[in-house]
Amino acid sequence: MDFSFTSEQTQLADAIRRYVTNEYSFEARQKTVYSETGVSEAAWRQLADLGVLALPIDEESGGFGGTAVDMLLVMQELGRGLVVEPVLSTVFAAEFIKRSGTAAHKALLAQVADGSLKLAAALHEKQARHELFNVETSARATAEGYLLQGAKTVVVHGAQAHRLVVSARLSGGSREKGGLALFLVDPTARGVTRREYRTIDGLRAADISFAGTTLPRDALLGVAGEAWPVIDAVSDYGVALLCAESIGVMEMLNSQTLEYTKTRKQFGQPIARFQALQHRMVEMFMQLEQARSMAYLAAVKLASADDAERRRAVSAAKVRIGQAGKYVGQQAVQLHGGMGVTNELPAAHYFKRLTMIELSLGDTDHHLARFIEEGREVSVSEALRHAA
Repeated sequence: MDFSFTSEQTQLADAIRRYVTNEYSFEARQKTVYSETGVSEAAWRQLADLGVLALPIDEESGGFGGTAVDMLLVMQELGRGLVVEPVLSTVFAAEFIKRSGTAAHKALLAQVADGSLKLAAALHEKQARHELFNVETSARATAEGYLLQGAKTVVVHGAQAHRLVVSARLSGGSREKGGLALFLVDPTARGVTRREYRTIDGLRAADISFAGTTLPRDALLGVAGEAWPVIDAVSDYGVALLCAESIGVMEMLNSQTLEYTKTRKQFGQPIARFQALQHRMVEMFMQLEQARSMAYLAAVKLASADDAERRRAVSAAKVRIGQAGKYVGQQAVQLHGGMGVTNELPAAHYFKRLTMIELSLGDTDHHLARFIEEGREVSVSEALRHAA
């Protein structure tokens, strides 16, 4: 794929790369991971100053109005540094507000742009696996607003967020796509409980329960009972960001593995000279480049007016990148030998992040099934059109 970036996009990517290289070392990251909060406020402020948080926010809300392609470059660089600050969770949740929030809600986006407001999306439930429409958390309309009851699991950076975007069911069965609504919730409100923990890739997540939490009427995002199309579209946006991040992760794994094979000696020579290992490293490079092309395609297709085209492109990218991440990660660990699984070596942490990306917002099997299903629906619609 021939994909050229503008000078402004390249300059932003270069600025983030310099920051990650010079100030976000692996050692500094590890200190942050094992700190009490799991994030660095200093790093968060620097990322905000670089414009990372303002980039996807509309200009009228104090941002730069960047596209998914702009964010692709940002996420690649954050992936290279294994950045653990809640950039992805905040940008992902902000997209819900952008698409379905009122003017009052969108006023909060200015705080996202300047780094003073962190967000998280609470969408997953324990019975749902990867089906975001499988929602048992309920919202009941009251005279004052809504009463929220239920629980969400593995909310990435849920304990660090100042506001939560929560999906809940107003009507229908637990697996129906109709009857869903989105709410903007203050996590300090009465009845909200957060249980935080560290995930295997060093990020923080939380299980969040809502025990009769009272929400005002203006907590509703969009139209009551019609949230599924927004959830579906924004989850694809999140998948595209994850795909972009994985490219940066794989770039670093390839680079570190190549460097290691040049310095590790066996039988009196660097193991990089062994032809069998050269073949494996070439295949790692090819896997990365194929994944990169799919990540670019997904970012471009997010702007498609055809929802089916968007879904197929995003799911195809998630499948291909999941496969590539598994291959590159496993080969990197094997080529590093026993050191490849130790916490002292960055390669192990890059592999852990790739593993978590593969599981986030639908794993490879889920998106393969979705891709196939979308293909069937497209074929049926084309057949009906030709018959007419």
